[in-house]
Amino acid sequence: MAYDIIVIGSGPGGYVAAIRASQLGYKTAIVEKENLGGICLNWGCIPTKALLKTASVFENCTHAADYGIIASDFKADFGAVIKRSRGAADKMSKGVQFLMKKNKIDVIMGMGKLNAKKEVEVTGTDGKVAIHQARHTILATGARSRQLPNLPQDGKKVIGYREAMNLPTQPKTMIVVGSGAIGVEFAYFYNSIGTKVTIVEFLPRIVPVEDEDISKELEKSFKKKGITVMTNASVEKLDTAGAGVKATVKTATGDVVLEADVVLSAVGIAANIENIGLEALNIKTDKGKVLVDKYFKTNVDGIYAIGDITPGQALAHVASKGAVICVEAIANKEGKHKHMPEPLDYGNVPGCTYCSPEIASVGMTEKQAKDAGYEIKVGKFPFTASGKAVGAGATEGFVKVIFDAKYGEWLGTHSIGYNVTETIAETVVARKLETTWQEVLDSIHPHPTMSEGIKDAVEAALGEAIHL
Repeated sequence: MAYDIIVIGSGPGGYVAAIRASQLGYKTAIVEKENLGGICLNWGCIPTKALLKTASVFENCTHAADYGIIASDFKADFGAVIKRSRGAADKMSKGVQFLMKKNKIDVIMGMGKLNAKKEVEVTGTDGKVAIHQARHTILATGARSRQLPNLPQDGKKVIGYREAMNLPTQPKTMIVVGSGAIGVEFAYFYNSIGTKVTIVEFLPRIVPVEDEDISKELEKSFKKKGITVMTNASVEKLDTAGAGVKATVKTATGDVVLEADVVLSAVGIAANIENIGLEALNIKTDKGKVLVDKYFKTNVDGIYAIGDITPGQALAHVASKGAVICVEAIANKEGKHKHMPEPLDYGNVPGCTYCSPEIASVGMTEKQAKDAGYEIKVGKFPFTASGKAVGAGATEGFVKVIFDAKYGEWLGTHSIGYNVTETIAETVVARKLETTWQEVLDSIHPHPTMSEGIKDAVEAALGEAIHL
């Protein structure tokens, strides 16, 4: 078959690219080796949120008396919890199937790769190879759980995120290696339903990409929930010979041996750039990523790459935005779209972590702003002073805002607490519009809401706090 655009990979980068291409009049196909929606919909963003919702419900039941409700004899049905999560993933994957049909996009199931002629070869499950022509090919093959030599994953006792959301039985004890978003989300989920969890983090603090105040608050919250947190620590070796796993952990005071039913390796991800034909076309890569320009074109004409296989944050919303930019840039050059899209601003990408309390941030941390030479104003509003948080019984956490003292530029927001992932978009849009603190304070925030905590934090930054 001959197409205008073929997309290899159907995650939140790939399927969005295919839809936008079809909308702009291109004959489009998408190649997928497993399930439409990719890792995000099937084994990442969506099913984990289903698990985390279960964790939240169970936690609410545990503290039901705080809300004036008597609840007893409740327990987690682990099999049913996993089944609900898989159901959510299946529903979303079917939704992508519908979108492919709606937009008249051909779905080609199989393993796709480029060849020396810039054709797309697809090896089906039956082993047969089909050759497809494309004027433009977009690589969107995503990423997988990163494996370290001292943490070899066997899928049973030493697992990655995929196995973590599909275990046959609930482990009594678990060691989570790594405290990024994946690590702390699973630590929270398993701890909340009764698993004894220990987090081992190599760096001095958990969620190390976040503002230091966020890390301190999450560690305090996790310890209160009964999660053991070990920082400045590394797993040196594993012994899986027995019924469980023995992990030798190096700490500042010496080695300790931890025992658990399961070890979850959450030490990051690795881009899927192998066996997709990069070498056949001499497509340039660096540090395991495909190099692209600001419109996601590789060094080879007609070949593009988006999402986790390119430099930048490995986030679903980054992949989706990159997909639109890539396709619209192609279309503009061919007279199918009236303007060139604006390049992606990697400095204004929100990050969200869905443990409890939630974390949401965008822009510079306090340290980054100081290191960049800014004179700053910092405001922090604790949710203990929020009417909505008090009413919800969720007073953990705070909103922290950072402004340039000279011009009022909004440099960053860092929040931890109830539903903060739903409020971070205000900062993203405001920063895009180059909003200053004055414009934030001139805008009415509804009461009572968690979002008004942002306004309260801005007031605090200026020394004008009303509710503190």
